[in-house]
Amino acid sequence: MTQDVQFSAEANPFAAAEQVCATLGTLTDALFDEHTSRHPAATLSAVRPAGHPAAEALFGLPLAPNGPVHAALDRLGTVITAGTARPGTGAPLADRVITALQARYGGGAVRGAIADRGTTSAALFQLPVTGEFADAKLRPPFAPALAALAAGQQTRQPVELPTGAGAEVRLVVPTGFHPLTSPGGPPGVSARTVPALRTEAEQPGAARTDAARTDEARTDGAVPATVAAAEELTGHLAEVAEELFSGTGREPRRDFAVISATLADLIHDAGVVYAGVCALERDGRTSDAALVVSLARHPLPITALATELATVRRHAEVWTVLLPAGPAAVLVEGRTVPVPGPLAADGQRRWVVTSAVQAFVPLPDGGTVLCAQLSTARPEDWELYTEAFAELLKSIQFGWDGEPAPAPSFTSVPAAASVPVEAVSERATAEEEAVEATEEEPDELPVHLRGTPVRVPPADFNPFAPVSDEPAAEAVATEQDAPRKGTPVMIPPPDFNPFAMPNLPSTPTEQPHPAPAAADPFGTTVSAEQKNDPFGTTLAQGPAVPPPPSTPPVVPAPTPAPAADEEAPPRKGTPVMIPPPDFNPFAMPNLPSTPAEEPQAAAEAEPAPEHRPFG
Repeated sequence: MTQDVQFSAEANPFAAAEQVCATLGTLTDALFDEHTSRHPAATLSAVRPAGHPAAEALFGLPLAPNGPVHAALDRLGTVITAGTARPGTGAPLADRVITALQARYGGGAVRGAIADRGTTSAALFQLPVTGEFADAKLRPPFAPALAALAAGQQTRQPVELPTGAGAEVRLVVPTGFHPLTSPGGPPGVSARTVPALRTEAEQPGAARTDAARTDEARTDGAVPATVAAAEELTGHLAEVAEELFSGTGREPRRDFAVISATLADLIHDAGVVYAGVCALERDGRTSDAALVVSLARHPLPITALATELATVRRHAEVWTVLLPAGPAAVLVEGRTVPVPGPLAADGQRRWVVTSAVQAFVPLPDGGTVLCAQLSTARPEDWELYTEAFAELLKSIQFGWDGEPAPAPSFTSVPAAASVPVEAVSERATAEEEAVEATEEEPDELPVHLRGTPVRVPPADFNPFAPVSDEPAAEAVATEQDAPRKGTPVMIPPPDFNPFAMPNLPSTPTEQPHPAPAAADPFGTTVSAEQKNDPFGTTLAQGPAVPPPPSTPPVVPAPTPAPAADEEAPPRKGTPVMIPPPDFNPFAMPNLPSTPAEEPQAAAEAEPAPEHRPFG
């Protein structure tokens, strides 16, 4: 992955939750208008969770697995719970919820959809969308409420849970957010009261009643818990649509509820435990925000995670803070989110710049990370939302049964969708038969690796083994065929002198003296090739005899002349200047040296005066 691009789900376990947050920001920008019912901005800061009696004991509230996943409490907010031991069944709900909502609102074409298409899905509205990292100049400031989290404070110990409960987290969402996830959560997360469904098989010999036909139409062969979860989500989305669009007609409520229902399976697959939107009114203008809370598997400690975020997301500002629940990493960045044409009022695709804050809090099991993120397209309300987000982070409380989480295994291929147990067994049998019938395995998909390539030594590599001077005869042929490993280096000979000065002229050999020139009978010596001077220049008179040397010549020692076919060996080493014995490396350059002090003669005693007039 490059430095400033969105991660893949394999490389970044938080990418799916970030996609959900970007999609919710698209919905608020496209579907919310001046007719949307909004809370006053003071709603976010009117209630302080710290003053509630249950604020310090969230694990004393009756929530999942024996209660709802999130519940709204007066003067506190919406309390959310999520645990690693309650992943749910993974049964899809979107199709059931969409069908029930369309029947509830009387059908009709949803905004941006084609009436005769037959099916309604998220792809019909070009959803979900993926946000892209905005320029660093569009990054919001690290708000004072977030910076205050870096100050030292007392931390809470995790609540002790029974064995098998895994790690669990509970937190408080400020009032003013409308959840798009049902209070009971996905199927299999919480214990639900599912009414008994009567079928014809349970009533042998009796005529089919209207109640039995209704129950069969409700289930359609599905698990009762799945049907109950779909009915609960249908009623919840309809209730949220009534709250947000109470002053409008039926169409805006239907559009918001149905489009939100198309994201139900995406929200669950991303590990999101809470997804909500906020519609406020402040100083006579509208303001929107989106909030997403999710769980993901990540093995790195918080320091390494913060370092990775700061290295990869260089456009963002990353801080490590200390929450009452423990250390965390907080990231602030700008994102550009597309608004699809089918959802836009004018039908044209456009882009919206949003400000986002994202917090990563590791759970005590050592392998799970809580990710909470908030985004808004109103930079003027950034401090308002960051104050509410900081209160959310302060309310986090953990519970743990003491069992560490297994090490997560990241694969380069996305995990397959969940299927029934019967289908899994049949598929496994078919795969075993296919493996026995064929010998060749299918080619593996190419994997885009990250990092710096390294050479892995063989299994029998011994870095401390001595190097043999004479390899075995059978190993010579193998070494000739196998490619060389490592970097070639030049080993100096035994007589190598690293201090020798290369390219120095050798002692010149004795050259034969040329024969003296013949004496000119006229007393003038002119070289043979010299021409007569046409301008009558007077030449030096007398024989051209060199002056006698002032000092006797030094006769060098004779050296044997090299053979004709022998070349002089190249010089080795780097020339260095050896300092003289009196060299002072600390002396200041271009200053005259201080003359050595001469020993002072002993002061001669004053001679006694010859005449002392006073005796």
